[in-house]
Amino acid sequence: MELGAPYIRPRTASDYWLYANLFSTTCPIATEQDQIIGTIIAFRSQDHPDDLYIQDVITHPDHRRKGISTALLDSVRDTGQRFGCRRLYLTSEPDNTAAHATWTQKGFTNTPGDHTINGISVVSDYKGPDKHRAVYELRLT
Repeated sequence: MELGAPYIRPRTASDYWLYANLFSTTCPIATEQDQIIGTIIAFRSQDHPDDLYIQDVITHPDHRRKGISTALLDSVRDTGQRFGCRRLYLTSEPDNTAAHATWTQKGFTNTPGDHTINGISVVSDYKGPDKHRAVYELRLT
């Protein structure tokens, strides 16, 4: 996960145990020769069960542009549909223009925020004070 810096921050081993053992249905991994080469960390909301939130998407740099993230995203979307979710959503830091291009290419919509940075709509303080985020959603219905 540290290869995703500065936009993805590694978590603790306990967090990864949680994802693998309690959220494995929404946290798929891609492997090659017993090595993890990609993953999505996503969760179905307990408060809003129509929503499935994608926290992190990463593919090892040596395996990018081979369809791994797309396959993982398809898996999460299919899982959300099986659960009866109505939308996938995620956030991105406003300066991550590569993420913006990826999400819009994948059919996600940048939802309206309260201001714009580099043409990207952003919600102020979305994840806490000074943690402004662009929000993207993909409708499943």
